Amino acid sequence: VEPLRRPSPEYFQKIQKFISPKMRAVLVDWLVEVAEEFKLRAETLYLAISYVDRFLTKNVVTRDKLQLLGVTAMLVAAKYEEIESYKMKVNKYTDITDNTYTKQQVVKMEADLLKSLNFEIGGPTVTTFLRQCKCTYGAPEFTSMDVFLTIYFSPLKVQCTSSKKLESLCSYLSELSLLDYDCISYLPSVVAAACLFVARFTVRPKTHPWNLTLQQNTGYKVSDMQKPIFFIHELQLGIRCPDHKAIREKYEDAKFWRVSKMASLQEIPACFLEDRNK
Repeated sequence: VEPLRRPSPEYFQKIQKFISPKMRAVLVDWLVEVAEEFKLRAETLYLAISYVDRFLTKNVVTRDKLQLLGVTAMLVAAKYEEIESYKMKVNKYTDITDNTYTKQQVVKMEADLLKSLNFEIGGPTVTTFLRQCKCTYGAPEFTSMDVFLTIYFSPLKVQCTSSKKLESLCSYLSELSLLDYDCISYLPSVVAAACLFVARFTVRPKTHPWNLTLQQNTGYKVSDMQKPIFFIHELQLGIRCPDHKAIREKYEDAKFWRVSKMASLQEIPACFLEDRNK
């Protein structure tokens, strides 16, 4: 299923005439704020951005309609993921744009979006592979992310607090990946694995971030995800997409263990980028 329902990594070069990757990043940054304002699930945000990219793969969008596409994608994702009915009301999504768009415009864009997606609105995202450990890794069913991290993030030997901090760090890095158009060239599972790698490196910079257990359970060697690792690390350092602050500010909050303030080394040692054989 994962390779299906994927956007083209070349849609800006081949399809779009009026918008750019920087405009896309601005939209994503704003959608993160919308998701926080509406208290939407992480899966809703990731799906919405995947809808945007899939729509842009097939349809030319003008600059003045990009926000309309984004807010409508969020509405469709909320209808798919959320339970509370108030999160699915069209007027909430027109209001959040300061009524730049009418209800009729959102409803029409919703129909156009669903048609373009061929009504295929499910599918795995990066957060799927970070959170659904049973489905992703074929592991026993765990009752919490803490258990998953304790088992699969050896040799960190994390306890409850550090497990939650590591979980937040993975979530932070994965949300940063949403900003970067280059990241859509890679399957969500690859990006998720790269986020785990960089998170582990951030927490224990002197310990190799990958091991054979992780390689077996993710299905990826370090060589399979070198470019995404570099992208994620550069996003963390603020080298890529430095002007977009919503995600960084979100993860400065104590409930996320202020992981966006965690320092990371400027360079990943070359020896950490070699495949592990033992």
